[in-house]
Amino acid sequence: MYYKLYIDSVFFVQFVMNLYLLSITGKVLKCTATHGRIVPGALLGAGMICLVILFPVWNLRIRLALWVIPVSMCMIRVAFAIRPPGLLIKSSMVMGTCGLLLGGVVLWLTERFAWFGKRQYGIWALAFSGYIGYGFFRFLIRRLYREKAEDLKAVRIPLGEKNVCLKALLDTGNHLCEPVNGAPVCIISESAAGTIQDFFLPERYHAIPFQSIGKKRGILDAYELPELIIEDTYREICCKRVIVAICNTGISQDSLYQMILHPQLMEN
Repeated sequence: MYYKLYIDSVFFVQFVMNLYLLSITGKVLKCTATHGRIVPGALLGAGMICLVILFPVWNLRIRLALWVIPVSMCMIRVAFAIRPPGLLIKSSMVMGTCGLLLGGVVLWLTERFAWFGKRQYGIWALAFSGYIGYGFFRFLIRRLYREKAEDLKAVRIPLGEKNVCLKALLDTGNHLCEPVNGAPVCIISESAAGTIQDFFLPERYHAIPFQSIGKKRGILDAYELPELIIEDTYREICCKRVIVAICNTGISQDSLYQMILHPQLMEN
């Protein structure tokens, strides 16, 4: 009795398994690694397993049992850049435990669903596509978050000898303007407005009409600040006589910012 192994299929299945194993092991060990390190580590592990299978010494199971720890250590060394031998052994044991659990899941699926056992290559192809899709989705989310973070600006409001520092979102969709002279209007949350209420004098008051979804129209209480300084990447923008309207619309208590800037202020 003998088995016919296709080395390309073995390499692909091991590669996909290693991708998931390294990702799970990284979560357990709380190690960070980019796909640029996980993919080479998975490729190295798949290649080493193929060499172990092709090496004509002893029984195949014995060979795999003897090489499972060295292969795991090599993959972890490449993926997570772990150097100390003791930590490498510990990490490989964690990876081996994760491998047993993942293997148990695969065996359960094979016995539970007949189509899984008959189409294993297709299933692993689907698993690989899922891994790539998940990585691409995370990339998009991080890119969107990074773009949003780049729109956050540090704002200083001089208050006597002190400065009130706030985080502000540069919103290109903010077209709120003072109805008389067309001056741009920024929005500040009620909690942040409490820190600069010394500027809220009757002679600096403005009534700003607005329209929003869910409320057709309304009036915002606004006041004129003598000065507002925006810290851009390579410069500081000093804006004089800036009107800020007090409103929590679009600014939740958990927001990273307390103010919404008018884009026209960045043109100064």
